[in-house]
Amino acid sequence: MGLKFGLRYASLGRYGSGPAAVELAQAAEEAGFDSIWTVEHVVIPKAYGSKYPYSADGRMGAIEDLPIADPLIWMAYVASATRSIKLGTAILIVPQRNPVVTAKALATLDDMAGGDRVLLGIGVGWLEEEFAALGVPFADRGPRTDDYVGAMRALWSQDCATYEGEFVSFRDVYCRPKPAGGRIPIIVGGDTRAAARRAGRLGDGYFPARGNPTELYDEMRRSAEAAGRDPDAIEISAAAPVDLDELAALAATGVHRVMVPVNGAAGLPPQVRTPEEVLEYGKRVIERFA
Repeated sequence: MGLKFGLRYASLGRYGSGPAAVELAQAAEEAGFDSIWTVEHVVIPKAYGSKYPYSADGRMGAIEDLPIADPLIWMAYVASATRSIKLGTAILIVPQRNPVVTAKALATLDDMAGGDRVLLGIGVGWLEEEFAALGVPFADRGPRTDDYVGAMRALWSQDCATYEGEFVSFRDVYCRPKPAGGRIPIIVGGDTRAAARRAGRLGDGYFPARGNPTELYDEMRRSAEAAGRDPDAIEISAAAPVDLDELAALAATGVHRVMVPVNGAAGLPPQVRTPEEVLEYGKRVIERFA
């Protein structure tokens, strides 16, 4: 079947602290997980009115005042204690971050981790009050994200980079170190048609975060074809089903990776909770389906 397995929500709860994060990541690597994934919010305003897209009441619930580690710092810490497991953001809220600084940080992380280990999962964000606290416009976050992706890719791939975009531009700049092969894979996150179309236009992967929405996969594929891209080259990650009998059906829809929750704070029940359970999952599931 050849499925990959990612461990998601790995930077939340007890695993936001250094020693526990390392123990979890080392167990995931030993168990055969190909990747381990963080989450992000810089701040969560207490009285936000924006609707959280993954709950019926529009609230984030337990995660609202939970410590949420900066994803890039968490990944750097874990990278130093592991050898090969890929380090992913699910997701990094790209329009909130300076793309030149972010490109530098990600390339440095990839280089210091040994190369070809960083997966940049991106999103446009939904929490308008968070954007306000950061002094970043909310309304144009979609096109801003696309522009920032173009700028980061220019910095990673060009020896002396030039980029002219709507929101960011630079000419003849050196930005080193470079990531392995001059690229970091970009996985577009989101359960909307806009996200699916963005993945088709510019993503190396697509991760809709919940369920197995085949209609969004089709939207992504149509968008890729319209952009002159090969839709089969765009890697699909999906939420791991609790019922293992569903894994074969997932693979048949074109899914390449399933994401296994290790923390329930973000709204999905954890399928593993401890490093010991991660190791057991590797023997029981990954050895069978990977």
